[in-house]
Amino acid sequence: MRITKLVGERLKDTPNGIVSKSHNLLLRAGYIKQVSNGIYTLMPAAQKVSLKIINIIRDEMNKIGGQEVLMPIVMPKELWEKSGRYNSIGTEMVRFKDRNNHDMLLGMTHEEAAVHLCQNTIKSYDQLPFMIYQIQTKFRDEARPRAGLLRVREFTMKDAYSFHINQDDLENYYQVVYKSYLNIFRRMGMKNCIAVSSDSGMMGGKKADEFQLLVDAGEDNIVICPNCGYKANMEIALSQYDNVNFEDKKLEEIYTGKAKSIDEVCNFLKVSPKQTIKAVCYAIEGDSNSIVIAFIRGDKEINEAKLKNILKKEIVVKDLSDTNLVKGNIGPISLNINGLTTIFDKSLEGLCGLVCGANKDEYHLINVNVTRDISPKEFFDIAKVCDGEKCIRCGHTLEIKKGIEVGNIFQLGTKYSKSMAMTVQDANGNQINPIMGCYGIGVGRCLAGIVEENSDDKGIIWPINIAPWEIYLCPLRIDEENVYKESENLYKKLSSNFEVLYDDRNVSAGIKFNESELMGIPIRLVISPKSLKLSHAEISIRKTGEKLFVELDNLEIKLKEIIENLRSKNE
Repeated sequence: MRITKLVGERLKDTPNGIVSKSHNLLLRAGYIKQVSNGIYTLMPAAQKVSLKIINIIRDEMNKIGGQEVLMPIVMPKELWEKSGRYNSIGTEMVRFKDRNNHDMLLGMTHEEAAVHLCQNTIKSYDQLPFMIYQIQTKFRDEARPRAGLLRVREFTMKDAYSFHINQDDLENYYQVVYKSYLNIFRRMGMKNCIAVSSDSGMMGGKKADEFQLLVDAGEDNIVICPNCGYKANMEIALSQYDNVNFEDKKLEEIYTGKAKSIDEVCNFLKVSPKQTIKAVCYAIEGDSNSIVIAFIRGDKEINEAKLKNILKKEIVVKDLSDTNLVKGNIGPISLNINGLTTIFDKSLEGLCGLVCGANKDEYHLINVNVTRDISPKEFFDIAKVCDGEKCIRCGHTLEIKKGIEVGNIFQLGTKYSKSMAMTVQDANGNQINPIMGCYGIGVGRCLAGIVEENSDDKGIIWPINIAPWEIYLCPLRIDEENVYKESENLYKKLSSNFEVLYDDRNVSAGIKFNESELMGIPIRLVISPKSLKLSHAEISIRKTGEKLFVELDNLEIKLKEIIENLRSKNE
């Protein structure tokens, strides 16, 4: 490819409002162009990277028996009504009517379509197990698109669906996919991608794992124990509760005036947040009359994902204006409200000497003994893990790191096959619902994540396996006839065996060097009047900065050697 013909402009300065590294570099290097909020065009260079990522994914899926299909992005309402998700998913799913006034939707994921594909096509246990996969466009009307390709509305995804006769078979195949995913991300060049236990969310199922690329730009919090290897997304992470003991005294009501927040109450009463009971109020989504109050120790925060899993319902923050609850003075004692659901965190179990709201403006209760004064029927883990807490397994200090979710795998069970009435005949002639697994990888998010991990203050540093081109042919003083002729000959010759981006512009060395580094091409090959006098070329390795001077006659051999070496380190 001649750079004079390449569609995509390189920019010197960062566009306004860009905060993430990958968004900045992909825009400046001419890889992407924004069409709308959370919607991007992949320019030719980015599409080359994307296709290489896809080819790695496709190769690994084929190795584990995957059969590639292509399901539609547009689906009828009836398909999703069968699974129950048409009504359970909110405004992030785009719904519309076609010209015949029929209710349709844009697919965010394809479990329903996968079951529909296999229903009445797969009829017997001896056709199981199998896995189908696709690489397809999806649309999710994300409320908070951010950071370029890291959180978008339209995206390309590899999604796969496996079908099994029993749970053991699913679990065995799940491990096969798990290992395949680690291979995929390693082959892409990700150095810090780890698998962590996660919440299954709207997908349903009993078990889920995420593949997280640990980079500062990540918006997921990953809890890690450096001692025993415990790893989990914050949504489901557990930790040991530290022991706190306070003096057990008689319950007493006390005036606290305008002190409402935990900090204000602690300052007023001269106590620690660990000595307080925090109340957080929610409502069940779609039921404005419902009230859910979660009680937790004052130094901790509610993990809403855990709370939703306990309630088995979606929740929203409760508007207290239409209730008798006194904001800032809510407590679990003498709290008599119709339809109220209370949830107590395990951090409160067995504690005494605490402070809580008195359910009365300007008053709190002190010396609260949870067992004596409240006596909850059950305690639940609804707390976020904090940095520095102890590992639930080994007691070592936990660390919290930022991650980008680049892939996920789920054990779905019969959630979809049962609700959509897909059956196969087992060995005994009985009709059963196949057990399913599903497995996703976001292609664009992988591309952006790799840039987050592989870049410096000069630009992108593409791993050789997914680089748009292997070599950046960079002639200096191309206006001189000998440089022009040698560069043209080299371009034709090298293009037979290598992927070459030829900078055939008559611009300064500084512009060419800066743009080659910005674009992140792994090898820069410089031809200049000075090098030609010595019959050699200068090779620079983008990743290491290493420079080599190679005779022109040995150039192809040396380039092949460098590329093989880079690939071996990538693999």
